[in-house]
Amino acid sequence: MRQLRIVMLLAVIAAAAPVGPLSTVAMAKVEQPQPPKEFVPVDTIPAEEQIPAINLVAAAYGFVWFAMIAYVWSLAQRLKTVESELTDLESRRK
Repeated sequence: MRQLRIVMLLAVIAAAAPVGPLSTVAMAKVEQPQPPKEFVPVDTIPAEEQIPAINLVAAAYGFVWFAMIAYVWSLAQRLKTVESELTDLESRRK
């Protein structure tokens, strides 16, 4: 059983060994796109490649404001609870 595993492992290694160098050669032959030589203004970029940044920024600011208001509201509710418990404890002590 152990010999069978060793033979199978060697067969997998032998089958995969030639693939590694061939794949790197094939990838090296693929021509990479050249970067622009100069600055490309945003006006010349096609509309389908532009990101609507104002929508993303507005959504991020909205989320942050909502989270902050929710957190402050949560703190206020917990503070009211603690104050009422303190008032109740002070009235019991007297």
